[in-house]
Amino acid sequence: MEHNNPNNVENHLSSKHHMKIHWKDFFKSSDDTLVKDATLVEKGSLVGRIGIMLLSCGTGAWRVRDSMNTIARALNITCSADIGLITIEYTCFDVDNQSYSQTLSLASTAVNMNKLNKLENFVRRFEAENDYITIGAVHHRLSQIERNTKSYPLLISALSAGVACAGFIFLLGGGWPEMLCTFFGAAIGNYFRGLLGKQQITLVAKIVVGVAISCAVYFLGFKLGESMLHWDYHHAFGYIGSMLYVIPGFPFITSGLDMSKLDMRSGIERLAYAILVVMIATMAGWGMATLLNLRPGSMPALNLSPLFLTIFRIIASFCGVYGFSIMFNATPAMATVAAAIGAFANTLRLSLVDFSHTPAAMAAFIGALLAGLIASFVRDRVGFPRIAITVPAIVIMVPGLYMYRAVFNFGITNINIGAYWIMNALMIIIALPIGLLTARILTDAKWRHAD
Repeated sequence: MEHNNPNNVENHLSSKHHMKIHWKDFFKSSDDTLVKDATLVEKGSLVGRIGIMLLSCGTGAWRVRDSMNTIARALNITCSADIGLITIEYTCFDVDNQSYSQTLSLASTAVNMNKLNKLENFVRRFEAENDYITIGAVHHRLSQIERNTKSYPLLISALSAGVACAGFIFLLGGGWPEMLCTFFGAAIGNYFRGLLGKQQITLVAKIVVGVAISCAVYFLGFKLGESMLHWDYHHAFGYIGSMLYVIPGFPFITSGLDMSKLDMRSGIERLAYAILVVMIATMAGWGMATLLNLRPGSMPALNLSPLFLTIFRIIASFCGVYGFSIMFNATPAMATVAAAIGAFANTLRLSLVDFSHTPAAMAAFIGALLAGLIASFVRDRVGFPRIAITVPAIVIMVPGLYMYRAVFNFGITNINIGAYWIMNALMIIIALPIGLLTARILTDAKWRHAD
């Protein structure tokens, strides 16, 4: 029997496990009410809505809190927030000794740099014009941002993964056979991973299926090349490149940045998430390699002169960073800026290792530092969020190959060799956020102060 409810509230309740919030239901003031005249509950809900939207973009806790604080100050209230990977707990206070608290949660985490850019523009505009903005206008604009900044179509995302991983495998020493097989393996694997994502399939299943398909497609491509073009068996070792699109470079790097600002909850949660993804991906890759009788090894030497090697590295780095940026839902303009920075910084990193025998971790620090400094200079001119051009620029430096080799060797009980690769990976992973952090301290007065 249906219950009588004049407000028909039950029709607005979400049936999802992470219940969707219908934000306008919490606003009892009319749409033409100025936001500065709204109630504390309405002001607090607005702060929370903007905060959770920013968190859904994959940005770190410092940026989310800074934007929430900016909105709160514009509304003449105080906000105190505790931010994690997918949750925000916050309280807003006003001058009348009243407070309002909320706990908000996302169903999952993702990266969307186009949405982040629009939200940061909204926050800046709100700070300047809040005296004239109405509640209805705010909800309309935020709903527009949510509707119009979805991910790229699956085909574009798949092709981007193929381009990114093909560039990545060249930088790891692969030639055109490895690049060709990697392109198709990564593109097809990421396409099916995206299909599962649209069906709301859980994280573990998406990664396992995507990696398994990528490895299988690479293997089939290699076998075709071996039978038709007489490829050397050593080209099979490039199969690792076909699954590198799942390496969570964004949460790895933002975890270090968050912990450096003592946002330990967010930093540790991001790190734990990144480790979980790496373990699932590498274990799936190891399982497929065992089934297909593949193993990590040295690919055939490229035999390029230092000049041509450097030129091709610049091109491959540009393509790799551009592909990853599109996977992070950056606009083409943002992706181009990040790719240009990444091409220069990553080529310098590799050249330092190869030609001046700089330790890999030190070279990674220098590359990340340079990327951060250039991004700070460019950001003032193009207006893109700093994180949207710094993190994609150095994601290609994350040592996915080292992490995979570590897990592979652990899996076959080569503990010493596995420990060697995992320590190499850890040193580089630590060096990358430290490089960005150093650049941020040098160029951002707001960041370098504790408060």
